[in-house]
Amino acid sequence: MSLLEIIIIAIGLSMDAFAVSITLGLSAAKPKMREFLIAGIYFGLFQAIMPLIGYFAGINFANKIQHSDHWIAFALLGFIGGKMIKESFSKDEKKVSTNPFLFKSMILLAIATSIDALAVGITFAFLKINIFMAIVIIGCTTFCISMGGVKIGNIFGVKFKSKAEFVGGIILIALGFKILIEHLLSH
Repeated sequence: MSLLEIIIIAIGLSMDAFAVSITLGLSAAKPKMREFLIAGIYFGLFQAIMPLIGYFAGINFANKIQHSDHWIAFALLGFIGGKMIKESFSKDEKKVSTNPFLFKSMILLAIATSIDALAVGITFAFLKINIFMAIVIIGCTTFCISMGGVKIGNIFGVKFKSKAEFVGGIILIALGFKILIEHLLSH
């Protein structure tokens, strides 16, 4: 998997955190640098940790299912992408507490937005990529995008939330197809 593909996956994974960050920006009257950093650190850290956990879980059984790993990667990325697209059409807005930047709120939001990254980490185990480079890219990308989401949410509101989730879903599905096609054409 190329560096560009990892960056594209990082952008796709960060769309859930971006959408939630927009919501956080909506709830903050005038966010300070502290709120931008809180969103970036929580979301970036969890988006980096979850693929690492998934990767180590995946390498324990990757050699047992190596003959179908491309199908698993395709299914996982397709499922995650489909879920994101479905959520982009949802009319339900997540309600946040009076101060959504508190530890309890942020930890729950960070876990909820990074579950998909766990499955991507399992996919990474099948693809034999440099997991440490991947998690740094995913974490840093999500950090920056989340900070931007807080600002955008504060300025523009929920206008872009569903579009971000939709685009992220499309990216992950496209990468799943690419992995499947490359494997099928190489054999």
